[in-house]
Amino acid sequence: MRTGRLRLRAAAIDWAIAVSVAATLLITGLSGPQPATGRDALGYALLAAGGLALAARRRAPVPVLVFTGLCAAGHQAAGFDVPAVAYLIAVYATVRAGHRLAAVTTSLIVLALLPLAAMASGLHDTGEAFTQARGVLELAWLIAAGAAGEALRQAERRAEEAERTREETARRRADEERLRIARELHDSLTHQISIIKVQAEAAVHVARRRGEQVPDALIAIQEAGREATRELRATLEALRDDDTAPPRGVDHVPELVERARATGLDTTLTIEGQRQDVPAAVDRTVYRIVQESLTNTLRHSGAATAAIRIERRPKSLVVRIDDNGKAAPGTAVEPGVGLQGMRERVAALGGRLSAEPRPEGGFSVQAELPVGGTS
Repeated sequence: MRTGRLRLRAAAIDWAIAVSVAATLLITGLSGPQPATGRDALGYALLAAGGLALAARRRAPVPVLVFTGLCAAGHQAAGFDVPAVAYLIAVYATVRAGHRLAAVTTSLIVLALLPLAAMASGLHDTGEAFTQARGVLELAWLIAAGAAGEALRQAERRAEEAERTREETARRRADEERLRIARELHDSLTHQISIIKVQAEAAVHVARRRGEQVPDALIAIQEAGREATRELRATLEALRDDDTAPPRGVDHVPELVERARATGLDTTLTIEGQRQDVPAAVDRTVYRIVQESLTNTLRHSGAATAAIRIERRPKSLVVRIDDNGKAAPGTAVEPGVGLQGMRERVAALGGRLSAEPRPEGGFSVQAELPVGGTS
């Protein structure tokens, strides 16, 4: 939506400039000597057309350059000694867009056409024609327009490179910090949790060998140690996961389904729509949503079945995961870390996510992610 507003604003500015230039050229033509060639209507039309064509200079700089050059020669041939302001602006826009060769070539042709157009008007002899053509398109102004366009193009390129460098530096620092945290967790917390887990399991094993009743608290410590180990391992994997790792996306969802089935969860997968190229971030987010949803289903829902549905639409990718767990309609959803992470991923891509109990019982997670098709 923001991009659309920016485009509308740019288009409005372009049209304002084009109309202003066209009006200036017409006023200049009306205020100067009126040609007696009978081609005044054509001259006025070319003056207006050359100015209005500037509205398309961003989208098609080279065609606009050629068109305004022909208009300049045309109104000169019609007897209008009006400066080629529209052509100079077109030269600036063409050089700024990076088409320097086209700007130089077209300008040489226009410089050659203008004296011929002045002679064709019938108002000037050869010497006057060259003098008049020079006045219509001063070489100094032509060079200045090209230089201004090149200067701004270089400034924009340097700004883009600086922004890209800042983003790469920020990304590298974030990766380094993430890996540092992963190392700290692995070196300290993992060791401590492993000790608790091993000691609890050993105590349970000894008690059973002696035929003693194992206290419930000890069983709880044992289970908590195992769960903490799994959670920490998953956290470390997430921290170490970055863009340099093999990408996981929609094509890898069947692997998640097979793992869920191996645990006893009856899981189905349906993929609809034509295969299409989607942004890597969207592809990766779909995989993470399915992964997190199945993890939550296995850990908390007590469900026996889960259904995954992925629908490829022209401008979006929709993923839905339903289970038949113990979640009841109207039950408040506790926003855990996993669910919050899903929301943040989807929001960052401009999508929508809903996670709530189903009317018929169980839980449902649905996300719709834009894939462009034009952001």
